[in-house]
Amino acid sequence: MPEDAVNKTPDAMTDFEKIEGTIGENLIHNPKFSTRNVDVFYDEKQAIFNASLDIGHNEVIALIGPSGCGKSTYLRSLNRMNDTIPSCRVTGDLTLDGENIYSKKMDPVLLRARVGMVFQKPNPFPKSIYDNVAYGPRLHGLARNNAEMDEIVITSLQRAGLYEEVKDRLNEPGTGLSGGQQQRLCIARTIAVSPEVILMDEPASALDPIATAIIEELIDELRENYTIAIVTHSMQQAARVSQRTAYFHLGKLVEVGETNQIFTNPRHELTENYITGKFG
Repeated sequence: MPEDAVNKTPDAMTDFEKIEGTIGENLIHNPKFSTRNVDVFYDEKQAIFNASLDIGHNEVIALIGPSGCGKSTYLRSLNRMNDTIPSCRVTGDLTLDGENIYSKKMDPVLLRARVGMVFQKPNPFPKSIYDNVAYGPRLHGLARNNAEMDEIVITSLQRAGLYEEVKDRLNEPGTGLSGGQQQRLCIARTIAVSPEVILMDEPASALDPIATAIIEELIDELRENYTIAIVTHSMQQAARVSQRTAYFHLGKLVEVGETNQIFTNPRHELTENYITGKFG
């Protein structure tokens, strides 16, 4: 059972019932992603309650909140990664550029090419650096010949800020890179299929401060071409990389706003308590 599934204790119920669940501030004009009244269940346990949130074009939105609050479950609902969990059920309206991503007409494999994901721990394939990046383009037939594949691989590594470090060892195993390099390799692998959105689930939590800083700089650069949603336990990281921040608590989306406003003048008591360290 994923930790996001909510077991409400009497004490937790008090805070849970404080959440008004208003959505007015969560919505924006012409969003890239639009989600309305999203509920997520693991068997009978509910992990997300009635979440409505828009994500804009070329913005970085940070999803924050205590462990088990539902932020990763919400993130995974955006590219149907929850489909891989037999007990998981998602309801509500989730659209990408107005298209229902849970429609029977939507191929989850093609959706995940449009909405890529970078996980908490780097997960390079047991292949060469080159073949890691080329994997997706080969799967989707994006290159007509070797020259086009070379261009995709090199461009993706350059965008991920890794090419200069690995250009002389593209045939060496990706698993031989450092942790920070492996994560950038995974980012290169993600963007090699030209996604529209990149989901990041705590992408720097396993990295040292130097590698984390490189990833954060990369996120800022990638925003020029991609919409990015990032789950992070680090409020400092959220403040550094995002334009808007969404706070989750016990499976409910409590508050969404400009990142500076969330951290300096939150509207909800629960958000303020988390930001000031009273719990979390």
